[in-house]
Amino acid sequence: MNKKIHNMAVFIEFLVGSGLAIFFHWVLRHEEVAYVTFAVGVLLSLATWLLREDVEKSRDALIEQYREAHEIPAAIARICDAECHARATELMASTRRTLLMLEKGYIPLDDTEFYLEGAKLSDAATHSVKAVDPMTPGWGNRGTLLNFYQANLRALGQGVAITRIFVVNRDDLADPEVQKVLLAQHGDGVNVRVAFRDELPAATDINGRDTTGSCNFAIYDDQVVTDVFAQPGKYYGRKTAQHAEVERYQRLYELIGHSAHPLALDEGNLTISSEVYAIAS
Repeated sequence: MNKKIHNMAVFIEFLVGSGLAIFFHWVLRHEEVAYVTFAVGVLLSLATWLLREDVEKSRDALIEQYREAHEIPAAIARICDAECHARATELMASTRRTLLMLEKGYIPLDDTEFYLEGAKLSDAATHSVKAVDPMTPGWGNRGTLLNFYQANLRALGQGVAITRIFVVNRDDLADPEVQKVLLAQHGDGVNVRVAFRDELPAATDINGRDTTGSCNFAIYDDQVVTDVFAQPGKYYGRKTAQHAEVERYQRLYELIGHSAHPLALDEGNLTISSEVYAIAS
């Protein structure tokens, strides 16, 4: 109906302008005035039509924005049950946190998505993968981790340099399970290093949290970062390609790398390289 009224208004304006032009031409015999009146009438009809078109589009956009902004609060307001209302409020709080993360350029990922994304990034890497991982029992035995590590091996085969710093307790280095993981990756060509938890920087303003809570991330080609959340929650980790955020993780990697120790093969086990102690002494 609005469209019909809009079209009718344009038609009426055109008729009025044309009628005045005819009146000046045939009745008053002012041909020049008639032509000017007709031209001005056509231009005014066109201008008002364009103006109404723009106003209508703006009105539709505002109505849609209003509906989007108030649809969820209105739906929550219609919930009468107290328990359901509390649950809806909790979901909204979680959604706000997720939106805030997306606003900062981070993509939240669940467990499977996280390692799938890591595998894709490993396959797409061209020169380097720099990772920091906590040494946990059974590291690499899960299916998602195995597939992720297979992508690491493919990257190694394509000439990509992979450095992995394992964060371990000092007494765990001699543990057979830990040695098994270290030897396997060392044998595959990964540049394996270890950082002892008690030697990590005590605190840093990077990401607004302690470095000890940020020891499970990877940097791919110095362009993309994947990071595991320190605290368990709805999402397992996140990914970002924002330049400023990648630079923060680069700085964090340098801090942890400065505390890390290179390893050397000694009688079938990987130990702290004796050259390090020689330099230190």
